[in-house]
Amino acid sequence: MKKLLSILLVLALVFSLAACGGGQEADPTNNNEAQDESDLGYVKENGKLVIVYTDYAPMNYTDENGEFTGFDTELATLVCEKLGLEPVFVEINWDTKEVELNAKSIDCIWNGLTIDDERKATMEITVPYVKNAQVVLVKEGTAYEGTESLIGKAVAAEQGSAGEKIIETDENLQQANYVPKTLQTECLMEVKAGTADAAVLDLTLAKTMTGEGTSYEDLEIVDHLAEENYGVAFRKGSDICAEVNKIFTELVEDGSMGALADKYGLELAE
Repeated sequence: MKKLLSILLVLALVFSLAACGGGQEADPTNNNEAQDESDLGYVKENGKLVIVYTDYAPMNYTDENGEFTGFDTELATLVCEKLGLEPVFVEINWDTKEVELNAKSIDCIWNGLTIDDERKATMEITVPYVKNAQVVLVKEGTAYEGTESLIGKAVAAEQGSAGEKIIETDENLQQANYVPKTLQTECLMEVKAGTADAAVLDLTLAKTMTGEGTSYEDLEIVDHLAEENYGVAFRKGSDICAEVNKIFTELVEDGSMGALADKYGLELAE
């Protein structure tokens, strides 16, 4: 009887180990399935690429004829054609862009996004494609001798922008009265109205929105504070980014991107 019980216990132990072994084999399969998840596959299954933007000429904006256009608008449309996707443009509060991206309510940020180390740590960003700089704008005739001229003055910038970071890090602008705005165009309005003494924003927008024949022809660029580049941002680890980089190379080589840059008065990144 004791021998029989011993045999039964041994058999039970063997079956138990076999069951555990089977469970261990299943785990790598599940891990592989998780690793095989593709952001590109996700957007292709949806048939569209949801692109976030703010009203920002010359990148994404509505022209005088009511047509939604811009360098980034046209470039994103070209890239989506090559990816076999429908571009869907969604206007958003710039300050919430990364939250929306990670929540998958959008698929990418394509709106003159400045590349920096902080953003590269949390998002997958393409190679640089357009040159930019942060500039200071004031009303014509305003005395300006560097950022020290703005100590104690009201300086506007877009929340979450590279301009805001300049104000936070420049020794003199840290002593200014920061006026945060939702859009860069609102910064121009503040300076024009006299409710801000200066604005710090992107050169690309400043060149388009100021000068003869514009609504802000009485504003002028008086300083360049930082040279930078634009990139397109995707979710961290997204495989869409590598595909877009390949297409960027194709569009540079065939002259399409250069032609777009000339059309909108931009300079391509090197």
